[in-house]
Amino acid sequence: MKGRVVGHTGLEEETHVARLDNGLPVYVLPKPGYNKKYATFAVKYGSIDSRFRPPGSGVIEVPAGIAHFLEHKLFEQKKGNIFDDFAELGASANAYTTYTTTTYLFSTTDNFYECLRILLRFVQEPYFTDEEVAKEKSVIEQEIRMYEDMPEVRVGSNLMRALYHDHPVRVDVVGTVDSIRRITKEMLYTCYDTFYRPENMAVLVVGDVDPGRVFDEVAAATEFGGRRGGGDVERLFPDEPAHVKEERIVQDMVVAAPLLEIGFKDTADAASGTALLRREVATKVLLEAMFGKGSDIYTRLYEMGLIDEKFGAAYESELEFAASFVGGESKDPDRLHDLVMEHIEKTKMSGLEEAAVERARRKLMGEFVFLFNSPERMAYRFNSYLFKGIDPFSYAEALGGLTADDVLTRLREHLDRSRHAVSIIRPKGNQ
Repeated sequence: MKGRVVGHTGLEEETHVARLDNGLPVYVLPKPGYNKKYATFAVKYGSIDSRFRPPGSGVIEVPAGIAHFLEHKLFEQKKGNIFDDFAELGASANAYTTYTTTTYLFSTTDNFYECLRILLRFVQEPYFTDEEVAKEKSVIEQEIRMYEDMPEVRVGSNLMRALYHDHPVRVDVVGTVDSIRRITKEMLYTCYDTFYRPENMAVLVVGDVDPGRVFDEVAAATEFGGRRGGGDVERLFPDEPAHVKEERIVQDMVVAAPLLEIGFKDTADAASGTALLRREVATKVLLEAMFGKGSDIYTRLYEMGLIDEKFGAAYESELEFAASFVGGESKDPDRLHDLVMEHIEKTKMSGLEEAAVERARRKLMGEFVFLFNSPERMAYRFNSYLFKGIDPFSYAEALGGLTADDVLTRLREHLDRSRHAVSIIRPKGNQ
């Protein structure tokens, strides 16, 4: 089977694309000479998809954490654990669930097509029993309790609870102990049948492979048990206020030094595709210019002993929510918070230096080009954009077309004190 070939301006890369008769899109990014081969089977279904209306059905609401639970259970087949099958072929397999997607993957240097068949087969063959579901609950409950004891996880989780009133993003991807206990075998099958359909999934292969053979292998191995078409799933989300739920959450934990994370709640009004990408690129350049290791504020804070090398900023953008995050470990989180907010307000008045914007843009462009040396990073970036309607390779074009005025506009509209919240983890015993 032949797909179409898409070249990418300014990059010595190409993507081979095919959409199978069952609606499943398949992408191959050839990397001649690379020993490692990497494949993913992703589904547009994540932790925030807890309330939905399948085609021709009523509204269904399921417990938080069920997407992650389902990811775990798919590796357990009637004949045993799928990890063993990959290991016998010398491959390493894994999976991860985010707020919006679930991705199954493997990497290998040998036996690639055998591994690809295993990946395609097990994701299409759910096997859930009451006994195995009950057993998995105790496993995931331990995982949840482990995360609850990790300060670097809690500081971020608490911040999402502060930023959001009702949106399911305020609940951790793994769910809660209470929500996990309410999951049933029937719920798992309902979610699987609703979202694990070819038109809602994608296969991606990166490595030194024959694209035509990949297309043929995937076409031969993806029957989906007859599940295909039927219309789009309606994902239902509550009306989320623009303002934050809480301005500040402080938690005491066993930690050597305090942790601070500042969040800025973004509007979720950008369309998918180009508009969403431009907003993301402008925000990432903004955060790098203002808080990156090359910025004046970073140097000043570091010399004051308020931050270490882990201090940084990030932006998370999806179709239904978006937010920026600034922070790290600090001996005086309240002082650090005050100085960060002061820096933001001063920069709004004085404007961003073009040199700082250019430095940030060059750094992000370098990181983008570096992705092509890593099949794993390429695949992660590709999948993160795919279900948002973004061409991953248009990132360079969007970055190149950005101006200092665009970044300043983004600063003034996004880093708004009225839409920010603070999460602090203090060492136990602090007052």
